Amino acid sequence: MALYESDHTKFMREMMAQHPEWAEDQRRGRAIWWDRKVDLEEQSALRQASEPQRPYPYDVNFEQR
Repeated sequence: MALYESDHTKFMREMMAQHPEWAEDQRRGRAIWWDRKVDLEEQSALRQASEPQRPYPYDVNFEQR
């Protein structure tokens, strides 16, 4: 039984085979946003400092009391 592979996956495999230099660009781009250390103290401070969201923020007539 053959496994399904989407057209997008096939396209990306072909493009990466034609342009192997893109792999380094991909790693650098991922490192900008994803591969970084998380400062748990800073995250905790930001959560504590944030204001809770209103139940329905788009209702201009709603006033929370």
